[in-house]
Amino acid sequence: MLKTTLTSFALVVVLFVAESVNYADQPKQKTSDTLSGMLQKMIVENGSVTMKVDLNGLNGSNDLTTRSVALQFAAGTNSFFPILVFNDRLRSLEPGSIALVPQGRPVPLLPVALSASLKQLVVERLSPGANFDLAVKHARTGMTFFNVEGDEYNYDSNGQLLTIQGGRLLISDQFARALGRPSDAGANVGKISIGVTMQPVEVQTIVNGQTKSAVVPSLPQPRPGTSPGPDVIVGDLPAMQQFGTAGTQVGLAIATTSCNAGTEDLDWFALPQTDHPVIPQNLYRMSGGANNDERFEQIGQSWLKHAFAALTQDACNFGCNGVGGSHLGSGCSDPYSSGLNATQTGLGSRGWVNPFTGDYPSTANNHGGHAHDGVSHRIRVEIDDLNQDLNQGATYFGEAQYVTPHEYAWCQDHPGQCNMYNNVSYRQFTVTGTTNFSFSPVGNTIWRRPAISAWAGTGAALSQIEPDPGNDGIWFMGYKVTNPSPGVWHYEYALYNENLDRGIQSFSVPLGFGANISNIGFHAPAQEPGWANDGTENNQGYSSTPWAVAEDASSITWSSETFAQNQNANAIRWGTLYNFRFDCDQPPQAANATIGFFKTGSPMTVAIQAPSGGATPTPTATATPRPTPTPRSSPASRPRPTPPPRP
Repeated sequence: MLKTTLTSFALVVVLFVAESVNYADQPKQKTSDTLSGMLQKMIVENGSVTMKVDLNGLNGSNDLTTRSVALQFAAGTNSFFPILVFNDRLRSLEPGSIALVPQGRPVPLLPVALSASLKQLVVERLSPGANFDLAVKHARTGMTFFNVEGDEYNYDSNGQLLTIQGGRLLISDQFARALGRPSDAGANVGKISIGVTMQPVEVQTIVNGQTKSAVVPSLPQPRPGTSPGPDVIVGDLPAMQQFGTAGTQVGLAIATTSCNAGTEDLDWFALPQTDHPVIPQNLYRMSGGANNDERFEQIGQSWLKHAFAALTQDACNFGCNGVGGSHLGSGCSDPYSSGLNATQTGLGSRGWVNPFTGDYPSTANNHGGHAHDGVSHRIRVEIDDLNQDLNQGATYFGEAQYVTPHEYAWCQDHPGQCNMYNNVSYRQFTVTGTTNFSFSPVGNTIWRRPAISAWAGTGAALSQIEPDPGNDGIWFMGYKVTNPSPGVWHYEYALYNENLDRGIQSFSVPLGFGANISNIGFHAPAQEPGWANDGTENNQGYSSTPWAVAEDASSITWSSETFAQNQNANAIRWGTLYNFRFDCDQPPQAANATIGFFKTGSPMTVAIQAPSGGATPTPTATATPRPTPTPRSSPASRPRPTPPPRP
């Protein structure tokens, strides 16, 4: 709660103790006036924040040329960033923070730790005695990205406008370590400017240093949600449960709670209408190596829950506006239990959906012509991948995603308000059992980030790639190189497709001269078998054929069949992660991998680490990777066009 009075001692401190910040010159006042007048405590009403950052500096490039981009934010309404104004003159800033609401489209090439946190950033006024006045932090985790120095403040009493200019953005120790470049701590990578309209939350009349009266003005009610437009996120993954068994597999489901972080009510029209979110569920395992974090693999995936009948809860504390039913209201949340997400007749195939536009037909959940067993359409997982006698020390992560056509349609009409890239969240779970399993959540659900981000927390490199901005989605390149024994390096690569409709068909890693590789491996989650009306070519389901491997003196390449060869080929489709690995007798160096796409688009390169040259003996063999299930036969191809974007 706001304090209703200030003591005379506090007032004297405000009026006469010098601040460490550098205020701009303001109008002089007579000495006789300084102990009498009006003292206002003010907080942010609205405004904007701009961070101009140097991409070369952020990414550790040796290029001396500055590559500047502007990150634009709206200041969160009613942000508690208090200032004290006495007789219309700025006297002090108190500890508090301004919530930052991203504006415009995502900026490519930002470090993944920063780009994944853009919707959780705050500018924080630090406590007196801190080394800096301001810092840019993650609101939930408290991680500092930038410290700010050299900032100058000015207050215009006519417009109640506070401006902060000239602040230099210095990479923090935490961010430098997350980037894998601790020596870059303190590097200047840009500037920040802030312009916010303030509003009084407490007004005191002071006479000769004593408070004679105090009032607390009423504030305007904040709008639920903070992001312009509709913005569905996964606010919580409260539970995971086993629901059936068939052969060597179990069927699981994860409870999901959606939240509309946007200022617009989100369309939630149930089938046969085609304007509601669809919800895939995924399961991942991190294991291997000395610390059980050598590799990060997807071990299960489900079909899609089709949303219906939104409730009006407020699980994310955004402030629900009370709209439900055919819309998820601004700020509101809607829960689906694990049992509801396991109901097989409520799940439709991923094959019907364009994950970037959110388009799907009214028949996307047709279960005619097939019967279900205990794992059909649920998160299909091999028992051996969960058996705790076989996976001691492994860590498991559940993930869910909400894909909706409303966000895409809004983005087309409002290009600066595209919210289709933050719809994935994850949570860690502990697993107990050897054939029948139970799951317990660990920690909080991590908002707006895919599960592979947990691997990045162990030292793996992770980058977000958008190959065709505005026309298709994003994918992530993750990799980790370890040195399990003298003269042996293990190279582990993970490619995660979040909402890229074109899919990924090949992955090529360059090899230096004389590099000897062994223990070549590939891993992909089991595909759902073919079902009637499943949206795949001839209802055959997607292939589980392991990717072919081709090796020569300069590279190693994994690939599936092409789209022309087989439309059901085992490409990396949206919401899935595939692994590629090998051992080598050469240490890592900076290199570029080549990625080939499945449906459309020219190949592209992406930065990784790969073996250097110089021949030495072949490395000692390590454990053989787990075999991939026997593939289904591939049907003859028949062209099936990708659904066109919404108008």
